[in-house]
Amino acid sequence: MKITIIAGARPNFIKIAPIIHALKATNAGEFTCRLVHTGQHFDEKMSHTFFKQLNIPEPEVNLNCGGGTQAEQTAAIMIAFEKELKENPTDLVLVVGDVTSTMACSIVAKKLLTKVAHVEAGIRSFDISMPEEINRLVTDSITDYFFTTTQWASENLIKSGIETQRIFFVGNVMIDTLYANRSKFNKPIFWNELNLKTKNYFVLTLHRPANVDDVNNLKALLEEIIANSKNLPILFPIHPRTAKVISNAGISAPNLHVIEPLGYLEFNYLVENAFGVITDSGGITEETTVLGIPCMTLRDNTERPETVSIGTNMLLGTDPKAIQPALSELFSGQWKVGSIPEKWDGKAAERIVDVLKQLNKELTN
Repeated sequence: MKITIIAGARPNFIKIAPIIHALKATNAGEFTCRLVHTGQHFDEKMSHTFFKQLNIPEPEVNLNCGGGTQAEQTAAIMIAFEKELKENPTDLVLVVGDVTSTMACSIVAKKLLTKVAHVEAGIRSFDISMPEEINRLVTDSITDYFFTTTQWASENLIKSGIETQRIFFVGNVMIDTLYANRSKFNKPIFWNELNLKTKNYFVLTLHRPANVDDVNNLKALLEEIIANSKNLPILFPIHPRTAKVISNAGISAPNLHVIEPLGYLEFNYLVENAFGVITDSGGITEETTVLGIPCMTLRDNTERPETVSIGTNMLLGTDPKAIQPALSELFSGQWKVGSIPEKWDGKAAERIVDVLKQLNKELTN
């Protein structure tokens, strides 16, 4: 079976790594893989560094489709990937996650009558204002094979009319990568410079337009976090665009440290040793759940409810006034003790490859 694997953005790289490693570990003659990097993230820290740290082979091609508006990027990826797929036909296009590349490459594959498999299918925020939710809905509406992280995600697909025989509950490949690399987590170079101590600082990540594009809203969020952090260091890996917004707004504090985006090993070293994490990311809430780190999500909804119902995550909403009570709960030692969701055991990629083996038999018979 020929498989074309799509990667375009930071979360994709984390998810494809264990799949590629599992495919390599199986019968060498059973699968041939072609890795296509769409170039959606073109920052060194957000792309090439992850390939090196996670031991992902260099892609066979980079479509170089970074930048532009949502529509411009979607169009660029579709045009480039159509040419790529015509020149290099495949039996299966495997997409992961919910970024623009996921949706764009799925559409192209189906229009060229190529089967599509979606890893992390079925998750839903039920918030159509999120670009990622549109990507999920479109991708899952045309996918052939669905690999899900939870039973809840599988049920979402069944409710939408997908036949159960096309849905495979395999677990979470992001957690495969976390377990595989945990022993290699690496202390960032600024650790000693900032005199950081284990369980004595916060990690903050914000990237959603609703939180970072509105200067007044961003300022209100940061002021509440700073005011209620009890002067613990706040480490804020940040996109240059958001850093400029903070600078222009005059937001600063002695314990707020705005830093450049980090590699996977350095970032997760910070997360694993943090007192708490404040974020608007979905994937980070999965990692904090497995690492047992208290996490606060500054969003009104989440496509990963298991991190709240089972894990260490608390959904605060977007009102800055929700931050103070949550931080008070954390400082008082009352934060909930989470557990790890079913099949988040580091073997999701192996289960995916087992399914691909069965599909290969069915397609060749």
